[in-house]
Amino acid sequence: MKALEAVPDGDGYRCGLVDAERPVPAAGEVLVRVEASGLNRADLSQIAGRYPPPPGEPTTLGLELSGEVVGSGERVSALVAGGAHAEYAAVPSGQVLPVPEGTALRDAAAIPEAFLTAYLSLVVEGGLGRGARALVHAGASGVGLAAIQTARWVGASAAATTRSAAKIEALRQAGADPAIDTSAVRFEEAIARAWGRASVDVILDPVGADTLAGDLDVLAVGGRVVFLATMSGARAELDIARLMGGRGRIIGSTLRSRSREEKARLVERFRAEMLPGFHAGALRVAIDSIYPAVRAGDAFSRMRENRNVGKILLDWSGVGESG
Repeated sequence: MKALEAVPDGDGYRCGLVDAERPVPAAGEVLVRVEASGLNRADLSQIAGRYPPPPGEPTTLGLELSGEVVGSGERVSALVAGGAHAEYAAVPSGQVLPVPEGTALRDAAAIPEAFLTAYLSLVVEGGLGRGARALVHAGASGVGLAAIQTARWVGASAAATTRSAAKIEALRQAGADPAIDTSAVRFEEAIARAWGRASVDVILDPVGADTLAGDLDVLAVGGRVVFLATMSGARAELDIARLMGGRGRIIGSTLRSRSREEKARLVERFRAEMLPGFHAGALRVAIDSIYPAVRAGDAFSRMRENRNVGKILLDWSGVGESG
């Protein structure tokens, strides 16, 4: 089979499809013929040598995919800790999701990492529920657009930020109100005008250092800030007195490093609570672009330059089988 290999190359990436052994599923795994795989910023970190896969997991890039289970033909999407950017992947059975009705098999590759991360951060870690208010930073990313929809599906209001005026409409279409262009206004001021000060119950923050102080400004009493990345830096000054006074909580969350058993429990809960939203049409994949696997370098560059609105997918359907 063919698998993706990528290395940094100046300001871009040098990628190629290389021959690799088709994975042999172990006990508790299924073999999936990959239709499409989703790009994530974790891929960029792994290419840069900063984010190796957990011990025992495939070293091939890729954290989510869609395709057909070999032998049964079942149409699935799946979350993996590595190995999605290839023609075939061995997938833990507990991390498989059925493709929702009305969703194309290729497009379903945009579901697992984005929606499971959003659900884990907002609902499981953050306790978001009906009548609450959520703020989603980097709202035009795949996770961001999934998080806006997730908040609305569980009955919460959602605000979202972006640094690009061109992306505001995508936030609004996903259900964000207010949708905030932080290149024109501070998000703290926009939230105060829309909802009042100290009004946000759960904040999903992949930005990190640059937004921490503002997060505490808008956080409601007993509110939670869930950090899932540090795009602006990992170190920041924390006003502990303000955190204490508002009885706030700061939560760190990652998905990839969790055990297969924990991921299986998360997927089971997601299937029960979130998949009905796809069947009802309330939740939809947000796809920015689809690249053939041979053009992965262009896809990675688009993500690194923050040009995407939603998920970027690699299409493996046209890759020839080589054994």
